[in-house]
Amino acid sequence: MAVLSRKNYPMEIKEIDDSGYFTGYGSVFDVIDDWDDIIVRGAFENSLQAKMPVMLWQHDSAEPIGVYERIHEDEIGLWLEGRLILDVEKGREAYILLKNRAIRGLSIGFLPLAWEWETRDNVRVRVLKEVDLWEVSLVTFPANPKAVVDEVKTVRGLENFLRDAGFSRSEARAALAAVKADSQRDVEAEDTKKAADALLYTIRAGKM
Repeated sequence: MAVLSRKNYPMEIKEIDDSGYFTGYGSVFDVIDDWDDIIVRGAFENSLQAKMPVMLWQHDSAEPIGVYERIHEDEIGLWLEGRLILDVEKGREAYILLKNRAIRGLSIGFLPLAWEWETRDNVRVRVLKEVDLWEVSLVTFPANPKAVVDEVKTVRGLENFLRDAGFSRSEARAALAAVKADSQRDVEAEDTKKAADALLYTIRAGKM
């Protein structure tokens, strides 16, 4: 289990106008994804009360392309209204691509905080009850299978996140190695959660 997670979703744009406003869903509830995770209604509630996630281009923290005006949960998923900043080059590019339906995905970046393990249709799934939502990126669908690309993005994104939080390169890589090794063991969720919680506590209390 990686501490920093990203999930891609087909983006159903309901509307986009000439000023760069668009609406759609950034996440859908009660759907088993390629990682056998399910996000349930209420998972984003506490995070949205604390802060508004940022809008990035392809998960690049150096390229914010707009702002989210409104985000809330409904019976379907995470509904959002965003405004692309057309004075920013990448914002204009994203607007043109959206208008032409060349962009077909959103990807959320979050920290899992609370979950339970369940068996559904003979599949053991992690039901995410609470997440800390950091960002929602406009992304293109990858050409490679989603599971492979998501793994690369998760590891690379977590290393960058730890570096931004103040960890040295060696510290970040050591933390990644520990989490990855723990995730490959066939153990109960509580063992993995302890490792993740310890790393998360270090990030929040000691480095941020």
